[in-house]
Amino acid sequence: MMNTAEAVLLALLFILMTIGFTKKLGAEWAWINRKLIHLSIVPAILMFYWGLIPAKIFSGTAFLFGATQLWPHLKRRELSWYQIEHNYGEVFFAFSASAIPLVLPAEYATALLLAMAVSDGVTGIIRHYYFRKHGFNVKLKKHWTGSVGYFITAIIIAFLFLDIGIIGKMVWAGILTLTEYQGWVDDNLAVPLVGGVIFFLY
Repeated sequence: MMNTAEAVLLALLFILMTIGFTKKLGAEWAWINRKLIHLSIVPAILMFYWGLIPAKIFSGTAFLFGATQLWPHLKRRELSWYQIEHNYGEVFFAFSASAIPLVLPAEYATALLLAMAVSDGVTGIIRHYYFRKHGFNVKLKKHWTGSVGYFITAIIIAFLFLDIGIIGKMVWAGILTLTEYQGWVDDNLAVPLVGGVIFFLY
């Protein structure tokens, strides 16, 4: 069994290797690169769930990632292979991931974090390829095809990690899907906020 230091190191290594890989893909794949980096925190989330990474360490590390990613935006020197000018989604993602383990129980926090990482990652990749094929601006558009991917993966996550009944799991996945699709508030803020409200309502 790994100790905390080994678990943190392994999780960080996976994230940093993914960032290095996306840098090689380059700015042309910025939208896909963002989603791959989202997906790269899955090992950290699972190790948090298994108790290998304490909530405070997970939270503190995520906060540092958020602050590190905010700095290039403030300097107007975005990391072009995955950061997009005036789009702070990856910063909101990291700060949200920092807050969730501190305010929600581990099981529910895990489900919500996985929805943010996996479901959002899958929907973004689906939409990228849909709009790339149809010639639209993949940086700005959302489409129902991505939402189907989000809903399916969110249901799977709910069945694996939530104990709220079959209907409750489907409702949870459906609400998060609609929250991700709406265009008024960045989904990296809206999904964790709505997900948190759902927990307290349940």
